Amino acid sequence: MFSDVSGLEVLTLVVMAIIIFGPDKLPKLIQDTMNVVRKIRSFADNAKEDIRSELGPEFQDFEFEDLNPKTFVRKQLMGDQEDPLGLKEMKDSLDIRSVLDDKPAAPVNGRSGSVSFEKSEPAPASTGAPLAPGERPPFDPDAT
Repeated sequence: MFSDVSGLEVLTLVVMAIIIFGPDKLPKLIQDTMNVVRKIRSFADNAKEDIRSELGPEFQDFEFEDLNPKTFVRKQLMGDQEDPLGLKEMKDSLDIRSVLDDKPAAPVNGRSGSVSFEKSEPAPASTGAPLAPGERPPFDPDAT
C-alpha cells in the first residue's frame, strides 16, 4: 500500500509532523496511533477466529485471502498443479530468437516452422479410443 512512498516524502511528512504537533506532543501522538493500530489488528484477528469457529471443523483450512477474486479464480482454474493447461510447454516451444535471426523455427509437434498455403491432406479421423490417464489430447495447430 505504501510501497510507492519515497524516502524524501517520508522525511517531508516527519518534518511536517514535528512542525504541526511540536516535539513535545509528537511521542504521545505516535504512542496513541500505535495503540489504535494494535486494537484494530486484534479486533480483526478476533473476528477471523469467530468466523472460523462458527464455520465448523470442515473449514479449518479456510483462508480469507481466498476470497480475493484473483486468488479464487486462480485456485479454481489451476487447482494445486503448477501448469495444468500446458501453457509453459507451449511457451517454451515458441522460439522468438529464430524468427528474429531469420532462421527456420524448430519443428513443433512434428511439423516444421514454415507456413505453406498449399492444400494439405485432411487430418486422419480420430479412432475414438479413450485417452489414458494423464495423456494429453491430440493438438491440431491448423485449428487454432
